[in-house]
Amino acid sequence: MKRITLAAVLAGLTFGAGHAFALDGAKLYQEKTCVACHGKDAKKPLTPAYPKLAGQNAAYAEQQMKDIKSGARANGQSAAMKGVMHLVSDAEIKALADYLSKLK
Repeated sequence: MKRITLAAVLAGLTFGAGHAFALDGAKLYQEKTCVACHGKDAKKPLTPAYPKLAGQNAAYAEQQMKDIKSGARANGQSAAMKGVMHLVSDAEIKALADYLSKLK
């Protein structure tokens, strides 16, 4: 009986840690302040120097965000993003990239 209870508790911890939940890219886009610089629709950035993100390839966008976060990319406007990337986990980066890729 104790083994079953322990297994159930461990399963609950894994489930509760967010591994079984899909993250909402649209919500993250708003919450993580992406909208402030890239625009509410990801098509009209704050300045022409910032990229339009709507429709971007998901794998490319994910890698760019990870590179900025790690410091591997330090060119162009990446310095502006470096200050906020500590707020975003790798799972959230993936959800954001997937969300952006589906925008027209």
